[in-house]
Amino acid sequence: MLHAKDIILVLLFVGSTVCLEVEITPTQGEISVGESKFFLCEIVGVAKEIDWYSPSGERIEPNKPEITVTRNDESSSTLTLYKAGVDSAGTYKCLATNGDQSAEATVNVKFYQRITFKNAPSPQEFNEGDNANIVCDVISSPPPTIIWKHKGAKIQMEKDVRFKILPNNHLQIRGIKKTDEGSYTCEGRLMARGEIDLKIIRVIVNVLPTIRVWQSEVNATAGVGQSAMLTCAADGYPEPMVTWARAGVLLESGEKYSFNEDGSEMTIMEVAKLDEGEYSCIAKNKAGESEQELSLRVFVKPKITFLLNQSTSEMEEQVTLTCEASGDPTPTINWSFGLRPFTEGEQASWTRPEQHKSLDGNVVVRSDARVSSLTLKYANFTDAGQYLCSARNAIGVDSQPAYLEVRYAPKIHGSVTVYTWEGNAANISCEVLAHPSDVSILWLRDGFQLPNANITKAKVFQSPTASYLEVTPESENDFGSYNCTAANEMGTESKEFLLIQADVPSAPSLGEVEPFSSSARVEFQEPDATGGVPVLQYRAEWKTVGRGSWVQRVFDVQGALSEVTITGLKPETNYEVKMSAINGKGEGETSPAVVFKTEPVREPEPPKLEGTLQTKGNSLKVNWLKQDDGGSPITHYLKYQADWKPEIRLPSGSEYVVLSGLEWNTEYNVFVVAENLQGKSQPGTLTIRTSPEPAAIPELNGAPSALSTGIMAGILILAFVLLLLAVDVTCYFTNKCGLIMCLCGKPGSGAKGHNLEQGKAAFMKDESKEPIVEVRTEDECTANHNAGGPTEPSETTPLTEPDLCMDSVLCYLMCLTAWNPLVCPFSLVDVGCSVCVISNCMPPVTQTSCLLFTPPPQSPRRVPVTSLSSVCVSALSLLSLPGWPLTLLPWLWTPSRL
Repeated sequence: MLHAKDIILVLLFVGSTVCLEVEITPTQGEISVGESKFFLCEIVGVAKEIDWYSPSGERIEPNKPEITVTRNDESSSTLTLYKAGVDSAGTYKCLATNGDQSAEATVNVKFYQRITFKNAPSPQEFNEGDNANIVCDVISSPPPTIIWKHKGAKIQMEKDVRFKILPNNHLQIRGIKKTDEGSYTCEGRLMARGEIDLKIIRVIVNVLPTIRVWQSEVNATAGVGQSAMLTCAADGYPEPMVTWARAGVLLESGEKYSFNEDGSEMTIMEVAKLDEGEYSCIAKNKAGESEQELSLRVFVKPKITFLLNQSTSEMEEQVTLTCEASGDPTPTINWSFGLRPFTEGEQASWTRPEQHKSLDGNVVVRSDARVSSLTLKYANFTDAGQYLCSARNAIGVDSQPAYLEVRYAPKIHGSVTVYTWEGNAANISCEVLAHPSDVSILWLRDGFQLPNANITKAKVFQSPTASYLEVTPESENDFGSYNCTAANEMGTESKEFLLIQADVPSAPSLGEVEPFSSSARVEFQEPDATGGVPVLQYRAEWKTVGRGSWVQRVFDVQGALSEVTITGLKPETNYEVKMSAINGKGEGETSPAVVFKTEPVREPEPPKLEGTLQTKGNSLKVNWLKQDDGGSPITHYLKYQADWKPEIRLPSGSEYVVLSGLEWNTEYNVFVVAENLQGKSQPGTLTIRTSPEPAAIPELNGAPSALSTGIMAGILILAFVLLLLAVDVTCYFTNKCGLIMCLCGKPGSGAKGHNLEQGKAAFMKDESKEPIVEVRTEDECTANHNAGGPTEPSETTPLTEPDLCMDSVLCYLMCLTAWNPLVCPFSLVDVGCSVCVISNCMPPVTQTSCLLFTPPPQSPRRVPVTSLSSVCVSALSLLSLPGWPLTLLPWLWTPSRL
């Protein structure tokens, strides 16, 4: 019979055997190469030990680097594979033991290769034109399918034969272009797992540099501090680096060479001839290197390197001047003497040696290589002087003088015949040219040296280059031959000079006479014979036909004189005119008279205008020269100006007008018309432009801002004078007294007197043969048709008697000179020298004079001429007093009885 204890033990054993079970999660193990994964082993029941075994059957120790076993608790354990490889594939077993009991489970671990890009660098660079292989190495298990894309689209190999997928799945582009540059996609696919992965590869196409040259040959000039620039433009990718070399040597920046930022421009400083040659522009980048040659041509201005002065004797030997010159291009050499070149036609050049001769064959020019020579076969004294050698090429010119010295015997020049008359000194000039210039000159008369006792009226004057014989003939014997002899070390020369008796000129030949109303222009020709001496004057004589006496005028010869103008004629009158010539010997015969008739009375001829800009620049002085008055005196002139101001009526005696306040830099047309009783003349016209407006003159540095004391004093004096003038004008118009009254005369004085005061011309007719006397002021000019004389006289104005008031003024001055203001007050000084002045202000001697010379009230009389000297003495003594203007005040501004 079983006991209860035994039954319990049996149940426990059976229960323990049933509960020990092992399970691995996950049951399947597929791992990608390089992937990490863990497996969980769970125990049902109580297990004392839980162990993991590798596919090789070895127990896996805990905490290995690649495979780790971890006991989680009493019923589980974890196997972890880190970055497992293919060698880790196989069946792994989990074994649980508890005493004599054990249980196990296995899991089969398999590995596969995911799509992996082993070698697909980015970017990948290629040179343009190369066969480019774009690398993309992809691995997987099973092997993947590779697809290439460009710009998001699959590359169609059949459409562009340049693209090809190689067996190793690389993409080949044959003759790759810059346009092929961009991003390419390398895509791997596994249909079995539906796996896909891609890699974007950037493709860069490098372009070999290309060099562009605008000017392959650069010209420069040496010796003038000029710099030369060589330029090349390089294109490529990446941007190329530009360097320069010469003869294989790299050029660096320094004093001789400089480069811009990208090196495309090289500047050669201070170009010299040695810098000429070939230069290399080198452009380099990743695609390679390019090179371009540039040439520098250095020109050199001509320079004369050899030229010497020469010396020779006249007509003895030939002489050669030699000129050498350098330059690039090789210059041509020319010779000249003054304005005369010594070559004819095309100049000789170095490449075509030529020989040129002068017209007389005496001068020969030869040119060869860099030398030119000028040869004078027979040197003459006129060949002496400066010869200019000029070397010229396309760059410039160089000239240097060479001096040729010619030694020669004296050469005598001068007028062979000299005219004079008895009693008139004549100079005979013996002008000598000689080299050496140390010359002795002698004058001989009948073999005797001058001066001598026989000829006392001869004098000799010497100068470095001439000798002058002055002879004053006294009789016919003094005329004749005179010898001048000159000598130096080269030889002697003599020359005979003739002193001839001069004669009066023949009569001039009268030509056309152009009559006007009150004048006539007479044309004539010079006398056929001048008598050996110049004509100095012409005498013109004219009168009315059949009556009257001859009126004459002498015209001086200034330059060429072929016409004269006679004036003072009457309209519509027949006149006859004749002329004679006058030289130093005397007056010649008179020409036959020519008859003409003057024109009727008509309008005057237009005046001739002359304009002068004044100092200010916008003021214009217009002068006019009176022409023929048409037989009627000119009454006045009308001045007007287009688009500016209305006409201005000017007196007949006026000769100019000043226009002020004009616009700057503006052209003005001025017209002046002369008018007489018959009407107006055609306008005389003048066009003139004013000066440009000047810039403002800045104030001088350090100049005081305030007016100086002298300027202030001047202003005060001017103001005082203006005040006195204003008072005097008031007295003139109100009381008919004062200084203006005395100077201007009584009211109503005629215009003729006014013209006389203006200093206009007055002509006095003289029936004798003496010329008409013309009286004018300094600034007046006479109207002329030519340089020979006036065309028309001014109006005739008879002289008027001076006003009697001036006598009283002089007497007053004498009285006031002796006036003593302390004795006689201002109020007592009145017209006619009041009794107070006479009795108290003058010494006895003066009182008598004053009473004699002072006119009684309202009875002015002339001061005798004999007494004017006493009056002038008294007036001068008055002016010598410092306060003399004040002494005049009471007399000037007191109502007078003038």
